[in-house]
Amino acid sequence: MSGVFVTATGTDIGKTFVTAALIRHLRGIGSLVHAIKPVVTGFDEADWATSDPAVLLQALGHPVDLKEIARISPWRLAAPLSPDMAARREARTIAFAHLIDFCRDTLRKRPGLVLIEGIGGIMVPLDEHRTVLDWMSARRNLVIAAVVVNESERSAASLEETLSSIAPFADCIELVGIPRLADTGSGHPAWGRIAAAIGCG
Repeated sequence: MSGVFVTATGTDIGKTFVTAALIRHLRGIGSLVHAIKPVVTGFDEADWATSDPAVLLQALGHPVDLKEIARISPWRLAAPLSPDMAARREARTIAFAHLIDFCRDTLRKRPGLVLIEGIGGIMVPLDEHRTVLDWMSARRNLVIAAVVVNESERSAASLEETLSSIAPFADCIELVGIPRLADTGSGHPAWGRIAAAIGCG
């Protein structure tokens, strides 16, 4: 069993889009893939069909209902805030040990590859003491498989310029640019490069 943690520099930057597209690509080449998004904020119980977990379930080919969403996203919070603030509004906390146990249990029980989608950016607080980085680091021996650059809708720099600017700092890490795509099933060659970088090419 192996796992890949999908994180980003911030929120609404394309984590779910990339994760869903990668799921579809991996399924298309015959790989066994699972995905979880343990923590979700801005979750609307009345509009769960458009949520990030629903997008992942659709890509996985699983039923999209509240039971399945609860299975892959146990911590669902209503306020569109960082997890610590959203949990505080509901008089709840995200028990870090339980979050780690959930991820480890999933990795242990699910054959194939497990994609774990984070929340917000790498330094987003989960509680008063821990961030997404602490969550990632709890898995130990992290290796950066790839850096994905999503093209911004109204960026002052082109995707190519941004990639050229980052490239000198990437060393031997796979650097992949994703242009603006209409959906996650486009078949763009970038998904194959990412799959190869995580050892599924």
